Amino acid sequence: MNRLSYYIVDVFAEKKFTGNQLAVFRDARKLSKEEMQVIAREINYSETTFILSDKPRDSGFDVTIFTPKEEVPFAGHPTPGTAYIIHDEILRGKTKDVILNLKVGQIPVTFGQDGNCWMKQIQPIFAQQYKPAALAHILGLEDSEIDDRFPIEEVST
Repeated sequence: MNRLSYYIVDVFAEKKFTGNQLAVFRDARKLSKEEMQVIAREINYSETTFILSDKPRDSGFDVTIFTPKEEVPFAGHPTPGTAYIIHDEILRGKTKDVILNLKVGQIPVTFGQDGNCWMKQIQPIFAQQYKPAALAHILGLEDSEIDDRFPIEEVST
């Protein structure tokens, strides 16, 4: 296996060594999916990302996301964390917008003057709704403890 540069990022952190850990690997295009999975399992963070190239494609950067068990099409904290590495390390802060080409599609991340960033997720897809009785026991609750004014529903973004 070739040597790769990587970064450890604390996402959603107010100070060092807090927040959600993320490992971000650069220039990973020569790695197979199997090798990426082995690396993600070894790192053992909730997610590890692989930037396939330091060069954009279709205005965005190709990125894959792995948990220790599988590749996933999208994940919350890896998106801004990976965009931060692209913004600061690859693009050297020369733009305020970074687009990640993920399995779910292109996800734009915008960087503000204050150092914060915002991602725009894909439109939500609404799926099955559940009755409170179907989930209350799983959650260790009584049916009456679930507010029935709000649906319990699978939603993917």
